[in-house]
Amino acid sequence: MSRTILVFAESRSGSLRRVALEALGAARRLAGKDGEVHAVLACFGGAAEEVAALAARGADVVHIADDPSLRAYAPEAYIAAIGAAVATVRPDAVLLGHTSMGRELAPRVAAALGAGHIADVTAIEDSGDDGGDVGFIRPLYAGKAFERRSFVPGRPWVVTVRPNNLPAAEPLDAAAGHTAAVKELPFTVPPLYTAVRGLVRRTSGQLDLAEADVVVSGGRGVRSAAGFEPLHALASVLGGAVGASRGACDAGYCDYAQQIGQTGKVVTPQLYIACGISGAIQHLAGMSQSRVIVAINKDPDAPIFGVADYGIVGDLFEVVPLLTAELQRARA
Repeated sequence: MSRTILVFAESRSGSLRRVALEALGAARRLAGKDGEVHAVLACFGGAAEEVAALAARGADVVHIADDPSLRAYAPEAYIAAIGAAVATVRPDAVLLGHTSMGRELAPRVAAALGAGHIADVTAIEDSGDDGGDVGFIRPLYAGKAFERRSFVPGRPWVVTVRPNNLPAAEPLDAAAGHTAAVKELPFTVPPLYTAVRGLVRRTSGQLDLAEADVVVSGGRGVRSAAGFEPLHALASVLGGAVGASRGACDAGYCDYAQQIGQTGKVVTPQLYIACGISGAIQHLAGMSQSRVIVAINKDPDAPIFGVADYGIVGDLFEVVPLLTAELQRARA
């Protein structure tokens, strides 16, 4: 069954976020052989690299909304840009990343379209038959259960996909001769209720936690802000990001931007290393779907060992430096 799919290609600092390519990959599969995949970019000052990346990975049409109001994220302006793309394309489905931006935009887009909305999708089951039955899998109860949901036929879809769960769209074979049409997207900027004067990134230089393949996380067991230094060293060797439990954030050891858990970020890396984290249910809600979990804790009865694939009972200040040194020797 062929479909027309619109993807909101979210970018940050002039680069596409990986979840945008994951949404593009899902769109290519849902569109079918004879369907079309459109992407909408919100930017100011051009987006040549993002357009090239989308075209190389299978977007048939890239719509560029270029306006000063899109320099920084303002929901009213972004909704207007996406709404203009929807009016132009008239898609069967709109796909966004389940990011802080996507979580705000998706329900507004759904309300404006009178469409159904399924959030935080981690897998898509497409029967591929003429009936077009598509199941969207999403976690419930902090990842303890999963539900399969589908849309009522005849109405558009709005879906957000969780980062690091769906395969990203692969570059197409250059010999296939695929080209993407690039179109300017005019839209009317509505009144803006907020004005962003500047951005201060307190976690500058660190990978985005939601998209990192490796996350090294610390809890109250790190005992201080300085206690995170061995974790940063290990993350650097592994090319990963550093996260934290709410207990560590509440204690002032690190910034809340690094918090992982029910009231923080949800991560699904290939490797999650929990250092000095007891494993409260609120924290498990944010990382239990990681591919491989390694726990380092002095308490052999810590709940974190119940979800860990590998456990090390020991002092993190002894284990983590030894692990970092061994990895450095292996890589050398």
